Amino acid sequence: MNTLIQKFSDVINGYISGFDRIVFKGSIMSLMHEKGAANFCGHRNILNKDFKGWMLSRTAGIIADAENLSMRNCGVGIMPITSSRHRKESLAHDHQLRNNISSGLIGVWSAVESCVTFKARYDKTAGFPRLSRHWGKCKHLYFYYDHEDYGFMNIRLQTWFPYHIQIAMNGREWLRRSLEKIGVDHNVKGNKFTFIDDYQTAQRILDEQRNSHWTEILGGFLSDVFPSMRSVVGEDLSYYWTLWQSELATDMIFDSPHRIDPFIDTMLRYALMTGSFTNVMRYMDRPLTSRGVPRSNCSDEYKGRAISFNDGLCLRFWLNGNSVKIYNEANVIRTETTTHNPSMFKAHRHKKGDSEETPKKLRGLRKSVADTPLTAAKAQQVNDRFMNHLAQCEDETPAAKIFAGVSKAKKKDGRRIRALDVTGKDRALIQAISTPKFSVSGMTNRALREILEGEEVYAGKTEKQLSSKVSRQLRMLRDHGLIKKMPRQNRYQLTPKGQQVTAVLNATLAASTQQLTKMAA
Repeated sequence: MNTLIQKFSDVINGYISGFDRIVFKGSIMSLMHEKGAANFCGHRNILNKDFKGWMLSRTAGIIADAENLSMRNCGVGIMPITSSRHRKESLAHDHQLRNNISSGLIGVWSAVESCVTFKARYDKTAGFPRLSRHWGKCKHLYFYYDHEDYGFMNIRLQTWFPYHIQIAMNGREWLRRSLEKIGVDHNVKGNKFTFIDDYQTAQRILDEQRNSHWTEILGGFLSDVFPSMRSVVGEDLSYYWTLWQSELATDMIFDSPHRIDPFIDTMLRYALMTGSFTNVMRYMDRPLTSRGVPRSNCSDEYKGRAISFNDGLCLRFWLNGNSVKIYNEANVIRTETTTHNPSMFKAHRHKKGDSEETPKKLRGLRKSVADTPLTAAKAQQVNDRFMNHLAQCEDETPAAKIFAGVSKAKKKDGRRIRALDVTGKDRALIQAISTPKFSVSGMTNRALREILEGEEVYAGKTEKQLSSKVSRQLRMLRDHGLIKKMPRQNRYQLTPKGQQVTAVLNATLAASTQQLTKMAA
């Protein structure tokens, strides 16, 4: 349980964390390149000049199969989408409501969209046509379901060679169906649960989703949407499944929206003010120097944006294609990490072909569904780091009063303890102890020296002098109640008071004059 959830534990009904939108893509790997496509045609005696005719005849069969499926299950054939302005999901929902479809296939739609395929082009050097990759447009089929196990979902099939497939599911829809089956009472608004009678059971179901047998689940849909697959590509070829995009959401569910109103604006304002490039790198577990700044060769791309969302605000930060955001809707506060680029995250794993006995090594994550549990775990860590950071802001105490508690000299056991100058000579020290990595492993004298040695107050000192100075400062911070010693270790962690002081200082230093004026108004 992260610290933000702990802070609200007495006012939230419960919380859940797991997949929201998950999009998988299936590709027949040997048909993804020109040589593989040529070998495929060669083994089946398809001349390059006849390739397009062969492909279009198979396309006609795929469309006919989809037409039959739709007529059998829905009583209506394939419905064409004539404009890109039409949102397919809305069309499916409207059709489901009009026809009172509670389960199963909702309908099949078609749209002409861009695709990657192959085309025979005359090769002057070879003296005959060769297949080459080609960007074109072809008919795509969209199968929308309210599946008895997985809830509302869709499948997109490219009807031209090499027959790419995309399957979009939703972990919350899956959870809805699971709770219905076991009789757990719940209320749903869109893709959010506003009430669940048994949060522990709901969380267990979401945890189990991460370790699903994805190849088996995804391959199970092929008999419906691509029944002629074996006759078209042969018995020896199969789809390779990747997790193209995933959203992992942590929801805090309150009694009502009114319970959120008193603090949500403050929280989002704090997130905006402290959403610096360096902090977002920390949320995303990107490498920083010992001083807590990006490396000189860092090429990470950062973007932040705040937009209106319903009656509130959605704050979102991107880094290298991945993002983390927070917003509120109804009685729910949602923190969500979207992963497009799993290779940014590293974990100890096997590489393809390794045996179970082979030692795991630290490697970037893959899009392969084999790494889906690891991708989900990394996204959960991003959510937790972001929420832990936001937990530091939820306090209505004026900054002056918070600083006053440490800005006066005091006596302890007959010793005089000097006051802290939080915005002056002790500013660098107080910022250093708030480094997020210390929240897990704790801080040491050496770790603080590495951060502080470049600061003006500490310049010109030998290693021994700097070590002695930091030792005295650690003792002073303990006397003021900002840090505590970890059991049986020479490591220290922030106390709740220390979290409060460092959070206010960082927020104050990050805010512009305009922002501070607005808050004081």
